[in-house]
Amino acid sequence: MTMYKEIRLSGTGGQGLILAGIILAEAAGVYDGHEVIQTQSYGPEARGGASRAEVIISDDAIDYPKVTSPDVVLVMSQQACDRYGHQVRPGGIVLVDDTNVSSIPSVEGAAVVTLSITEIARHDVGRQVVANVVALGALVGATGVVTPEAMEQAILARVPRGTEELNMKAFNVGLEKGREARARHETT
Repeated sequence: MTMYKEIRLSGTGGQGLILAGIILAEAAGVYDGHEVIQTQSYGPEARGGASRAEVIISDDAIDYPKVTSPDVVLVMSQQACDRYGHQVRPGGIVLVDDTNVSSIPSVEGAAVVTLSITEIARHDVGRQVVANVVALGALVGATGVVTPEAMEQAILARVPRGTEELNMKAFNVGLEKGREARARHETT
């Protein structure tokens, strides 16, 4: 079966979602060997405005460079949830950072998985700034869209020198939380 996945990462400026999209695309394309397209969009504000990164991963050539019906939607702010939380393909997953989202969507035909991503970054990892990497770990753990090994390589290739250990901790904590969330969802 040919893989074709559309992924939307959304939140606000300053949450590191553009970098997360780049890392996800590199994990899929460079390290897992898939075809990949990554696009991004953000508001004029440096911080606090809307931010979105989209990644398409496929085993075959990608004909259209825009996400039209995402299989996975990550929302890390209420604004992003209100705008994108319901835009997921039937059978897809909406991954919600309930630290920043209080009104969580109900999406017919899709799984809505809530994790306190920002809170996990703050308390389990020790730095809120790595919430984007916790989110990548959770996304990989919940969906398996790329291999953990590919994501680790992509993270290490992209994060600033001196932050590798912190980012690996963030990824691994997120990966475990994502796997736990997937297991909870599969048993319900």
